[in-house]
Amino acid sequence: MGKAGGDSRALINEQGLRIDGRKLDELRPIKIEVGILKNADGSAYIEFGKNKIMAAVYGPKEVHPKHSALPDKSVLRCRYHMSPFSTEERKNPAPSRREIEISKVMREALEPALMLQDYPRTAIDVFVEVLQSDGGSRCAGISAAAVALADAGVNMRDLVAACAAGKVAEQVVLDVDDTEDKEGQADLPIAIMPNVNQVTLLQLDGQLTDEEFGKAFNWAIEGARKVYQLQRQALIGRYFAPEGNENS
Repeated sequence: MGKAGGDSRALINEQGLRIDGRKLDELRPIKIEVGILKNADGSAYIEFGKNKIMAAVYGPKEVHPKHSALPDKSVLRCRYHMSPFSTEERKNPAPSRREIEISKVMREALEPALMLQDYPRTAIDVFVEVLQSDGGSRCAGISAAAVALADAGVNMRDLVAACAAGKVAEQVVLDVDDTEDKEGQADLPIAIMPNVNQVTLLQLDGQLTDEEFGKAFNWAIEGARKVYQLQRQALIGRYFAPEGNENS
């Protein structure tokens, strides 16, 4: 469903700054932590602006029911879920159509990065739990899930990093927050494998001209590359911390 685009004139001021003080091409603050859940094979936590998201990975493991196993590769199963307290109004804990759709999108975005053929007749389960939502949670969730998969030791061709751009008050902006998402004209989430230089997710909600699309696409790619650097730093900090700083 396309965006209606409400009265968005106040979303960008005369100085070209957005309602949270960011420039048009500026990311929100991002924080990533690795290995935070002891009972998961791999885990990660991300704060992407006001988004707070947990990702956990279990597997590769035996598939239940067994008839769903594939003889030549592992089955990747993803579940994206928003906690009842993650939004302003209490959310119904039952999976919504949007959550089911994002779960599918997340699997399709992550799958190209995984060497699933190395784990035949197994399953890899990825759980993404949104604790607090503030726009762009699918991109933040994909980025956290990729780190959790790496933490689980799953063989990967590359990490998957995601970021969105959009159109607000008739201007292209990077990393749309919740208010901008609701009142803006377009949202363009993208996920990439930076080293392989491959796009694994590209969606568009709303309308952009050819020129706007090109600008938003390039900004989202650059944003995802910045997310990738933070993913790498988090993993390096987890596994290659200097002696004496393992708990830092």
